[in-house]
Amino acid sequence: MTAPATSTAPARGGRWIEEWDPEDEAFWAAKGEKVARRNLLFSVLSEHIGFSVWTMWSVMVLFMGPEYGLTPADKFLLTSMVTLVGAVVRVPYTFAVALFGGRNWTIVSAGLLLVPTVAAFAVMEPGTSFTTFLVVGLLAGIGGGNFASSMTNINAFFPLRKKGWALGLNAGGGNIGVPVIQLVALAIIGASGGPRVLLGIYIPLVVVAAVLAALFMDNIASVKNDTGAAVDAAKDAHTWIMAFLYVGTFGSFIGYAFAFGQVLQVEFGRTPLQAAYLTFIGPLLGSLIRPVGGWLADRYGGARITLWNFVAMAAATGILVYASSEKSLALFVGVFVVLFVLSGLGNGSTYKMIPGIFQKKALDKGLEGEEAARYGRRLSGASMGLIGAVGALGGVGINLAFRQSFLSSASGTGAFVTFLAFYAVAFVVTWAVYLRRPATTGDRTTTTETKPQLSYAEV
Repeated sequence: MTAPATSTAPARGGRWIEEWDPEDEAFWAAKGEKVARRNLLFSVLSEHIGFSVWTMWSVMVLFMGPEYGLTPADKFLLTSMVTLVGAVVRVPYTFAVALFGGRNWTIVSAGLLLVPTVAAFAVMEPGTSFTTFLVVGLLAGIGGGNFASSMTNINAFFPLRKKGWALGLNAGGGNIGVPVIQLVALAIIGASGGPRVLLGIYIPLVVVAAVLAALFMDNIASVKNDTGAAVDAAKDAHTWIMAFLYVGTFGSFIGYAFAFGQVLQVEFGRTPLQAAYLTFIGPLLGSLIRPVGGWLADRYGGARITLWNFVAMAAATGILVYASSEKSLALFVGVFVVLFVLSGLGNGSTYKMIPGIFQKKALDKGLEGEEAARYGRRLSGASMGLIGAVGALGGVGINLAFRQSFLSSASGTGAFVTFLAFYAVAFVVTWAVYLRRPATTGDRTTTTETKPQLSYAEV
């Protein structure tokens, strides 16, 4: 196998790897792993800053007291719309990797984060209209797109046997941008600082992320040359099934991250400082556990881990219904943190399933070796952006559910009942499609006479 040749093509610009075969163990040990890990490191940094910018309004609303003239419903609507934009832009961000190259797009997407941070710095003061806050908040949604392009890019760098760990680490490092910005906000609130201090910290970090991506990341030429993969991925039913499951895992994580502080303030009467002391814990643990979810999926099968994870999420949500109705703050916070951890675990296991599913489809088609690996990378990379976009819409649903629940009954109990029902449905879908025995005909055929080389139970 020819080692990857990194060449600079003047017509395209930037650093390009012309040959890349991570499934070849000799190639991987000689050069591939070092290159992949370097790109993973700086991908995590850029995605981390993107998540922080995307979720900055979850902490900005904590700064916005009565003098800003916003109701709790206004704040839930604001965070819902920020989450919505972050979900929608994930689709074009996924295509951008194939159009421009992973490194090149990382530079651009990191630099674009200056737009929402500078705009928020300009308008963040009492007297600004809600409409202005809403428009500026919508700009922050572009930070959510970084996840899709980053995951698509990193998926191409690693072999199937290591994708669960690599994708989990990439996503977890990005997800941890949520608690980090919350911790920074806690320190600023504790020091009696204002929201512009928070923005002033992140503006230079955006520049650093873009510069480091330019200096140390690479593009993979074969990914750039395949711009039609997203169309093929969109035609595959598994893309949409996995998107539904990801609504339950990542949708929960990002939705709760935006809503947790506001729920504590509205339902339990916490001050901004008291809420900030608690809000970072769940997202932090949920982010740290995501690579563990990927590792467990590598070892035991993503479908199995995802199935039982939904059982645990439903159980935790049932306890939250009780804690919310009884106004038990200690139980509510403790179980909410557990739910964050479970959502992070499920994030890792569901994303590990994606490359495994398309690798199995390649084997079922009779493809072998590098041809099968190329097919799997092609469709799984393209599908990740679509799955990530739909999954993030779950965060929109969570914030809108909380908004309606508080408008209707001044309590979040109704919203939690809705979430409980969703997790039950997700459990049934996971079992029926990926774990039911005996398997159905078509892609899921498994008989004693003919067995595919990889079963859905293993993905």
